[in-house]
Amino acid sequence: MNAVSIRPERRSLIVLDRDGVINRDSPDFVKNPEEWIALPGSPEAIAQLTDAGFTVVVATNQSGVARGLFSPDMLTAIHNKMSAVITRAGGHIDAIHVCPHGPDEGCDCRKPGTGLLRDIAVTYACKPGELIVIGDSLRDLQSAWAFGAEAVLVRTGNGAETEHSLPTGRRVEVFDDLAAAAQWLVG
Repeated sequence: MNAVSIRPERRSLIVLDRDGVINRDSPDFVKNPEEWIALPGSPEAIAQLTDAGFTVVVATNQSGVARGLFSPDMLTAIHNKMSAVITRAGGHIDAIHVCPHGPDEGCDCRKPGTGLLRDIAVTYACKPGELIVIGDSLRDLQSAWAFGAEAVLVRTGNGAETEHSLPTGRRVEVFDDLAAAAQWLVG
């Protein structure tokens, strides 16, 4: 794969997927705070990005809500735990944007749709090219590409498998984990 460097020239907005990037992913869904387990180095990576002046937000598909596996209140509890762990490491998540819809609901916020990224760009008054999207699944990258944002793949979660199915000719940087991506972004 021929990777094209996308190191930002100015401070950008970092958009992180949640499951598989910040915390362990589960085929059975992360349904409560006890099941939310940070990936090694991810809270510290977010702290590094925060310290370097990046604004960090999360954009996550959470169809477990639509499937009735957990309630919106439980999702809030999961995100409260995530935020607390990241804060203890010295980092900060500025906002969490969630698509709670199921895969067959036809919404535009569910990745690979661009609704979450559009909402983030409007909230932060930035252009699509000012967003750097870090994900572990092809749908994260497809959302970034369709919106015009920069795409970064981490090999954690589904990332190693995703790396083998990357389309040719697409701009993407690939790193072992969020810590390696953060180190590269901070430079």
